[in-house]
Amino acid sequence: MKLLLLGGTQFLGRHAVEIALARGHDVTVFTRGRRVLPQPLAASVTHLPGDRDPRIAPGIDSLSRGSFDAVIDTSGYVPRVVGASTALLGSRVARYLFVSSISAYAKLDRPGLDEDAPLAVLEQPDSEDVPKDYGALKAACEQVVSRAFASRATIVRPGLIVGPHDPTDRFAYWPARFVHPQLLGDRGPEAVVPAPPERALQFVDARDCAAFMLDLVERDIAGTFNATSPSDHWTFGDVIASCLEAAPAPPQPVWIAERKLLDFHVEPWAGLPLWIPGPEPDMAGFEHVSTEKAQACGLRIRPLSHTVADTAQWLATRPNEQAWKHVLSDARERQILSAEHASSTH
Repeated sequence: MKLLLLGGTQFLGRHAVEIALARGHDVTVFTRGRRVLPQPLAASVTHLPGDRDPRIAPGIDSLSRGSFDAVIDTSGYVPRVVGASTALLGSRVARYLFVSSISAYAKLDRPGLDEDAPLAVLEQPDSEDVPKDYGALKAACEQVVSRAFASRATIVRPGLIVGPHDPTDRFAYWPARFVHPQLLGDRGPEAVVPAPPERALQFVDARDCAAFMLDLVERDIAGTFNATSPSDHWTFGDVIASCLEAAPAPPQPVWIAERKLLDFHVEPWAGLPLWIPGPEPDMAGFEHVSTEKAQACGLRIRPLSHTVADTAQWLATRPNEQAWKHVLSDARERQILSAEHASSTH
């Protein structure tokens, strides 16, 4: 099939390109050219230069020609911008798959939220402030796509996306801390980990998400799908166990009560990635979104050990100088560990 990716050079889109080529598809990518695909991927795709925002030269003129069996939109964040693409492509595309987010839901305050749960609404309808209004903007973009393509629209709402080529370094902190601690600088033989080990985590390997998206467009399937691991499939303990398994000589994990972490002013999610203190009533469903619909339609989740090992292998080959600027420092980590050991001896 003829496939167009809006984006496609960095993370989820890059994996989608690689899988699509392996399946024999004719792939075109529309990008700003700031990042390039590695060889031989780059030589195997058609490149269209431009900017998603038609107000920024050269805009979307390069999308004005050709037809496609499907579009996969991995780079839509603002309704006005997504609307420009859908208007230009509407009559020349058989199916449009938009990558949204579980953040599009109005509330994540209860476990088991499915695709019919209410979506977030912009307080200021003309907002284009992505960091501030990310979820509501994604929801608004979904509506733009659905209006333009109706039954030809497919919406995929991933949870946290992880794996090789992840530019956010959230999940990747843990393989780095245990498999390649030298990447984080001078680190001691013990590592702070947020208790309890049975804390549920929900995420999806980018390769599994990309494969699922391609399955949907290949089978011409409409609808909306939460694309992440099943609720209660993994815990924080599972992540750490997989990291220990992948490491030749890992540091010793020390599980620290979240009250103590907060007393030491460790910033949730940033200071220790993936950690959100509980109970947080507004986030009770964050790690418990229903994925039954996606699973029934073919979403497959690879073993966690594979994701950890592949992420660790990738980390060892990429530049890491600019990574993990906001995580728990070595000095703070040692301070917390010292206080934990002192309290356990009394």
